[in-house]
Amino acid sequence: MNQPPRILSIAGSDSSGGAGIQADIKTITLLGGYAMTAITAITAQNTTGVTDVVALSAQMVAAQIDACVSDIGVDAVKIGMLGSPEIASVVADRLENLGVPIIFDPVMVSTAGSVLADDATIAAFERLMGIACLTTPNFNELAALGGDAALTAKGVAYIAKGGDAPGDVVEDRLVLPGQEPVIWTAPRVETRHTHGTGCTLSSAIATFLGQGAPLAEAIEDARDFVRAALLAAPGFGEGHGPMGHHAVR
Repeated sequence: MNQPPRILSIAGSDSSGGAGIQADIKTITLLGGYAMTAITAITAQNTTGVTDVVALSAQMVAAQIDACVSDIGVDAVKIGMLGSPEIASVVADRLENLGVPIIFDPVMVSTAGSVLADDATIAAFERLMGIACLTTPNFNELAALGGDAALTAKGVAYIAKGGDAPGDVVEDRLVLPGQEPVIWTAPRVETRHTHGTGCTLSSAIATFLGQGAPLAEAIEDARDFVRAALLAAPGFGEGHGPMGHHAVR
């Protein structure tokens, strides 16, 4: 019997189900992985924005990670919203010697524009970017992290996502230390239903890596999954609606 890859998502809960832990579980499961979670924060949110956030204690986040790793085991990790610098630090402590692929999505602002990371938390991202095999900033997050020059100088492997950048063509650029960038382009899917695109992409990449795929192939397949989910969006909500994970086969 083929066992599914064990994927641990360390992220916040989205009450509306479109992003965060909920999007990760859907993505990992649909792609054939076994989803586990370490919830960092609970959010009250929907397609129009985030109305409340309660971060869990760093101790509780660490306990969730320990519970999964010590019994089930882990083949790949996705990190999303962290909630506090203390959580970022304890996550780095737990992961730095784990020896599995780690995808870090540096969540700072939700699709609807709500701030999900303060300056101290963003400062703590540095260590996680060093541990991760890939960091996945969007257009605005890349700028907040210092831009291409800063990440390249630090030797960070990252994909600069172009979904939030202007233009009719979306360009995603994979930058690995000492290598020429790998660039993917695709016509923009014109839709307001983009809630959870970053969460979905990063957890899909982690799942494919957990299955043994090379990095560039994992990114390509994850991009295809996100695009299919965008095209299958059910049309829920008054704002930035969820994607159609359910319809992608």
